Amino acid sequence: FPGSSVRDFLNLFSVNRRSLGTQPYQRLFGRVQRSFKRLQQANPVGQAQKNVAHHYDLGNDFYKLFLDRGMQYSCAYFQSDDNTLEEAQLNKLRLIASKLSLGPGQKVLDIGSGWGDMALYIGAMTGSDVTGVTLSKEQHALANAKAQKAGLSDRVRFELRDYRDLNQKFDRIVSVGMFEHVGVSYYDAFFQKAAEILDREGVMLLHSIGRMDGPGAANPWIEKYIFPGSYAPALSEVLPSIERAGLMVTDIEILRLHYAETLKAWRERFMARRAEAARLYDERFCRMWEIYLAGSEVAFRYCGLMVFQIQLTKSLTAVPLTRDYIGPRETELRSKELARSNYRVAAE
Repeated sequence: FPGSSVRDFLNLFSVNRRSLGTQPYQRLFGRVQRSFKRLQQANPVGQAQKNVAHHYDLGNDFYKLFLDRGMQYSCAYFQSDDNTLEEAQLNKLRLIASKLSLGPGQKVLDIGSGWGDMALYIGAMTGSDVTGVTLSKEQHALANAKAQKAGLSDRVRFELRDYRDLNQKFDRIVSVGMFEHVGVSYYDAFFQKAAEILDREGVMLLHSIGRMDGPGAANPWIEKYIFPGSYAPALSEVLPSIERAGLMVTDIEILRLHYAETLKAWRERFMARRAEAARLYDERFCRMWEIYLAGSEVAFRYCGLMVFQIQLTKSLTAVPLTRDYIGPRETELRSKELARSNYRVAAE
């Protein structure tokens, strides 16, 4: 229709996609896709770095066009309809830190540390000693620069390293938006490594995109052009690997439309600065990213995608017996944020 956008078209298609699943050729196509899933998601150490570079090393200047000021490239947490993207991302950091039940001097590992905001928040708000690991050279350089600028490099550091090479013990492990790139054939290895390096009374928090409608396959267009080797798993694919690793699930929370709202904000910011993106790359690249951001948004609204946060421990006594501690801990952290000008400004 005249005046309609790519997002409008994808929205219309997604609303009606359920009826397509009843068609015999669609069911056949789905079975063929799933049969190649493990091959598609092959993610050995060397290939993992190449897959990461394909997407995350597009350049920091590009991601600054549409991410929040802290450059968090994962689902935000909208506690109210009028939250800005910056406020919602800060809400996410606060929620995760509260679930980790952090304290001064604890050794924390951030697997897939991105541009560093999760690790920097933990270091600044709790006094913990944080190590972030990433396979992206662009992220690694900027995250360490941010730690230096914030005066936190004495207790927050970032390493260009695969998590599978780690051997030291940690009191806490957090991973935000990285598990989607592990690959189903490597879930056992991921959780076994986590169990190996997590202290006996330690706590882990895993934040990842997932699917509500059971195991599926990666979108072939996303796989080719955006995220090679990526896949959003169903909980039924994740929990067996957790159990085999000897870890215990102590809490699961499902964030439903939060990523749809995050992607909406990213898409609007990207479109507002589309000309700048075209100067960095070209028009074809911009069309591709417009489709990616719009398509991802409607996938979270209508196509069964969600975000899960799983809290894991090795001990029955590692966390309080009820979830009542999370709210007061968020309040405590919010007070600390207000006392630090850099976090107060970030939320304005």
